[in-house]
Amino acid sequence: MLDAATYTPRLKAEFRNRIRAAMKEEFGYKNDMQIPRLDKIVLNIGCGAEAVRDSKKAKSAQEDLTRIAGQKAIVTKAKKSIAGFRVREEMPLGAKVTLRGDRMYEFLDRLITIAMPRIRDFRGVSGKSFDGRGNYAMGLKEHIVFPEIDFDKVDEVWGMDIIITTTAKTDAEAKALLKHFNMPFNS
Repeated sequence: MLDAATYTPRLKAEFRNRIRAAMKEEFGYKNDMQIPRLDKIVLNIGCGAEAVRDSKKAKSAQEDLTRIAGQKAIVTKAKKSIAGFRVREEMPLGAKVTLRGDRMYEFLDRLITIAMPRIRDFRGVSGKSFDGRGNYAMGLKEHIVFPEIDFDKVDEVWGMDIIITTTAKTDAEAKALLKHFNMPFNS
């Protein structure tokens, strides 16, 4: 059994031992505090029209997201009523969870080593999905690529947004950081 006090996620140890030194050398940082690091990972499932028709869909998405993240997800609700979409204020429309610390590193490790290789016709993720401030956003068409989801018990296959927030100042620094974590960029 793992002792929680001494256990360090694999990617966190990798960051401390190898990646920080490589980033410092690559970009010539004078101070260790300048070296970019992961800040948080936000996971989001939007149910959309399905949640409007059946309010239990948002609850199902929340349970699946909680299983994937290893941390309780919260249900996201509509801020405004939109008559054209039949959406009322406070109507549940999806689920989200924010990961930090050890859970963030564990999730990134599972995403890169387990989930991405299970994606059909996978040729890498886009290297252009940065926001200009060192944050990376990507989407998955199916949440069932994660091993925590039992395919037989899934009532609906959801798409999923994954936003990786870093402390990098530029997209080049953030891309280099994620490359050191073995993020499979296609460009």
